[in-house]
Amino acid sequence: MTSRFEPDRRGFLRAAGGLAAVAAMPAALVACGGSSGAGGGGSKTLRLVGVSDQQKALDELTKLYTQAKFTTSYAPTDQVETSLRTQLGAGNAPDVHVVYPGNGSAMSMAQIAQAGLLADLSSQSWTQLIPANFKSAFQVQGKTLIYSAGSSVIGAIYNKKVFQKAGVQPPKTWTELLDVCAKLKKAGVVPIALGAQTAWITQLITYALVPSTVYAKNPQFDSQMQAGSASFAQSGWRDAFTMYLDLQKRGFFNDNPNGTTFEQQTSMVATGKAAMAVQVSAVLPDFRKAASSPDDLGMFPFPGADSADGVWIPAGVVVGLGVSARSRNADAAKAFIEFLGKQENINRWAAAVACIPLHRDASSTIDPVLEPFLPFIEGNKAVPFMDQAWPNAEVQPTHFAVVQELLAGKTTIDKGLAKMDQVYRKKS
Repeated sequence: MTSRFEPDRRGFLRAAGGLAAVAAMPAALVACGGSSGAGGGGSKTLRLVGVSDQQKALDELTKLYTQAKFTTSYAPTDQVETSLRTQLGAGNAPDVHVVYPGNGSAMSMAQIAQAGLLADLSSQSWTQLIPANFKSAFQVQGKTLIYSAGSSVIGAIYNKKVFQKAGVQPPKTWTELLDVCAKLKKAGVVPIALGAQTAWITQLITYALVPSTVYAKNPQFDSQMQAGSASFAQSGWRDAFTMYLDLQKRGFFNDNPNGTTFEQQTSMVATGKAAMAVQVSAVLPDFRKAASSPDDLGMFPFPGADSADGVWIPAGVVVGLGVSARSRNADAAKAFIEFLGKQENINRWAAAVACIPLHRDASSTIDPVLEPFLPFIEGNKAVPFMDQAWPNAEVQPTHFAVVQELLAGKTTIDKGLAKMDQVYRKKS
């Protein structure tokens, strides 16, 4: 996939220019963050911009680092993506900033790399730890351009007390899931909280189902899509959308998902008003913070097949960091990334965001709630998040919009899949 990308600074700047109206947003983002001291060691001050999911890990690691000081800011994904693209296009990017793996979003590694705006990290020792099947998420044309501490999974975060009170256990198959949801609904709780007003939430149920409906049956689907011999419309994506809407038709979602936010979804599960939410494991800390006890919550693979043997899961590289190629402090910024690549710091970041470390040794631990997912990963029944293999940054937001329209009854599965196919084939 990545071999097709050539630097295109003009294209990136055109996209960034369309965002000029929000150029003032970075100041607001800085107010959301703060400054981290470095223990009095270094003289450089590095400006770092991340998404909210990264704050816990980076607050800890920037305090441990003694070779520089930091000015940090964090904000939700949509705000950061918009403001950072503007800064990158204007040439005033932070020294270190959030970068998404692969190619599926506006701030993904491959998209930024087209404009030559990411520094090469290939000489750093931690890059030798990248698993072969994850290299396309880290590299463009053989150059490593992003640091990430590991991989996360998508599954159902659930309230153990709610399940116990309803007398149900985590399901292993799609049929069992429907039965569990029916019992939860009868018990008077929302089976699945869905915060589809927050756009990125819309994709998670599809992503949870597609490994089983598509890749378990056709592991070559991505390469066939790139070759033009497959399509969303003529694949298991149709089954996944049908199953998604079936959950809605059965009344297994909260009222008005398109009017419900991520924060409301989180609160519903944490307080027991809802039994579960399909989510990425990186947000477990948010759910735990909202719960009366972290032990109230568990997580299980969301089954997309009628047989347990047919269930596959999504597992993707977690959001990471890159160094601006135009940074005046590029050497100092790279040195910080090298620090993050030490095994003990990979472990610290993985623990903070409940992900599976990029590389494991005897000192590594895995959050107990992720243990149900390990047999799938070790058994080669896990596939990268779908957008990491998409050829442009427009397919993902199209998917968001299609799901919202489907939930609102404003489009059909046929029309939605056709729209996604059209955007996938769009030439940049």
